[in-house]
Formats: sequence, structure tokens, C-alpha cells
Amino acid sequence: MKKPGKWLQGEGYEVCNIGYPSRHYGIVELAEKFVAPAVRECVGDGGEPVYFVTHSLGGIVVRQLAEAHRDIAIGRVVMISPPSQGTELVDRMKGWWLFKLINGPAGGELGTGVDSVPNRLGAVDFELGVITGDNGVMWFSKMIPGEDDGRVSVERARQEGMGDFLVVPYSHTFIMAKDDVIRQTLHFLEAGEFNNDSEAGGANDLEDGGFGDSETGGSNDSEDGGFGDSQTGGFNDTETGGFAATAN
Repeated sequence: MKKPGKWLQGEGYEVCNIGYPSRHYGIVELAEKFVAPAVRECVGDGGEPVYFVTHSLGGIVVRQLAEAHRDIAIGRVVMISPPSQGTELVDRMKGWWLFKLINGPAGGELGTGVDSVPNRLGAVDFELGVITGDNGVMWFSKMIPGEDDGRVSVERARQEGMGDFLVVPYSHTFIMAKDDVIRQTLHFLEAGEFNNDSEAGGANDLEDGGFGDSETGGSNDSEDGGFGDSQTGGFNDTETGGFAATAN
């Protein structure tokens, strides 16, 4: 998430990169012990809306944050490749030792069952735009029904309550670093919708989507691989763990 963070800084946003150890904690603990304190440290107690930009697991963490911490004013959010309704990969692989090693407790909570964390959280009540890919070129795609990005199906990326939804021709791991995806992210943060006239590949469907940023910015990554932005190819974001930003 470093590249989109730099773009937002260039557009005048104050950006805070937020990391979390997703290999060691579940989603509720990540939001409570790591993300909520980091957001408060970043934006203070001024009550300014915070924009979030997230990749993969980060979107679910922001939904958990929104449910548990109503005192944090969440502005517009852009979620990139979120497993909004879980993913069949977790259903099939969560018992594998290598999956557990790479994705940790949080990754194992991203299944498609009604009691999984993504489905338990339900609809969002903040402005949300979702961007997902349909270039599932990896062998994981064989386990996922319909079009997918190699980790999450296009259909399961949709989030109830989202304001806009965009499909682009990229795979899960590096989608957030694509220039057109970053431009669409900035457009949603500024206008509350994606740019239908842009050349960023994909169809703009409304129905249900979104992705996490607050008016202060924001995208979530974890420190260690997984089903998000990781180099090992899992559901969690690596290195900085996301960012939150405020408009100057």
C-alpha cells in the first residue's frame, strides 16, 4: 500500500500507514489492539472523518472497526479485492498447515459460512467503493466459482451497502499498485463514486461494494503476507498494513 499512500500524500492527504500482525491474531483483536489505537494516534480526537483505503483482509478489519468503535468517524472507504462475503479458498484450505502458517488466525476467519466474520458483520453504513479484479490466473482459481482475482470471486467481493463497484483486469496480489486503480481510488475519495469515463479497465456495477478509506485516508495492510497484499500470496497485507488519511 506504499504506492497509493504516496499518491494520496501528493494530493494533499495526511496519510498514516497502519500495520498489524495478522499471523498472530484474529480480526476482532487486530481491530481492537492495533488498528483502533493507531487510527486515534494518527488523527487525534478532533472528530474529523477518516478515509480508509484497504486491500483484501484490510476491508474486513475496517468493517470490524466501524462496528466496535462508533466514536471513530469513518468517512469514505475504498476496499480493493476484499473478501466481503468470504472466499471459498478458506473453506477448502483453512485446515492446511501451510495456509495457517501464511495467513494466521485472521485468514482462517474469512470463510463463506454464515458465521464467518465477513458475513457476521453484515451491511456497511459508511460510503464505500469496492474495486476487485477478474484476472484469476493462479491455480487457486480452480477452487473459486465464477470470475475471480485468484483469491476472491468477483461476486463475493461485493459488499451489502456499498455505493459503487468496479471490476478491473488484474489479479489479487498487485492490484492496489496499478495506476488506474489508484486513480479510481482517489476519484471515489473525492466524489463518492468511481469515474465511469476513465480508461481504468472494468465495468462499474452498483449493487453492493466499497473499499476502505476515511476522510483522513486509509488502507490496511498486515505485517505478514496472507490473503491481501502479501508476497507469499495470502489474504493479509504486508509491511505497512494499510493507511488512514485526512484531507488537509
